[in-house]
Amino acid sequence: MAEVKEEKIVFQRPKALCDVVTHYCPGCLHGVVHRVIAEVIDELGIQEITVGIAPVGCSVLAYNYIATDFAEAAHGRAPAMATGMKRVHPELVVFTYQGDGDLAAIGTNELIHAATRGENITTIFINNAIYGMTGGQMAPTTLPGQVTTSTPRGRDTKLAGFPVRVCELVSTLEGAAYIVRRSAYNPSEIRKLKAAIKTAFQVQMAGLGYSLVEVVSNCPTNWGMTPLESLKWLQENMLAYYPLGDYKVKDSVKELMAKK
Repeated sequence: MAEVKEEKIVFQRPKALCDVVTHYCPGCLHGVVHRVIAEVIDELGIQEITVGIAPVGCSVLAYNYIATDFAEAAHGRAPAMATGMKRVHPELVVFTYQGDGDLAAIGTNELIHAATRGENITTIFINNAIYGMTGGQMAPTTLPGQVTTSTPRGRDTKLAGFPVRVCELVSTLEGAAYIVRRSAYNPSEIRKLKAAIKTAFQVQMAGLGYSLVEVVSNCPTNWGMTPLESLKWLQENMLAYYPLGDYKVKDSVKELMAKK
């Protein structure tokens, strides 16, 4: 009689990730980041107390994918909404999920003031250097010389200024506790991203202040590339202007991480 081996599950959909068909373009990294967030929520056991704030932009439908409570904020106002929600219900884990257009253009004011107040919330910031949903116009993070629908000859810094480096900016604010930049273009970087998002949530749960994880991402459709071409372009161009790394980790956060 043949030996019956016990089956062992090695890979499955996270409980906090909805079983639905994606609306994102082929090759877009939003889905990868959604999955990573869901995995972290499962591992921390916080699904019932987590609230996400959906943005305006490509990820406006984030609430269709991550199985937690969600609220929808007006353009750029996610940090303000998260602030109110967290102050009224400090027992919740509250995070905003924002793109560069939502966070670094119309939402700059809300971002800076939430961070400088040290609001005990978390922001997941997707930086793909372009307005994706509205047609591929220049964003605050569009690279010098990058072609978009509103800069067909490439971004001219004499006319449009220079791209905003969000991590470098926010890390100067006293209330910011944990500010890091990661990516998701290969499995190694995805693992680092997951660790960063988990730390950001733990910083919030420990009441240590504002946390932000920037994700250098892609936009195959509006960059006019195949998914693989966009990942190569990301590594060769985006990372030169937006280096990955830790931009601010307060001593209290280091002590928290040392206890893990």
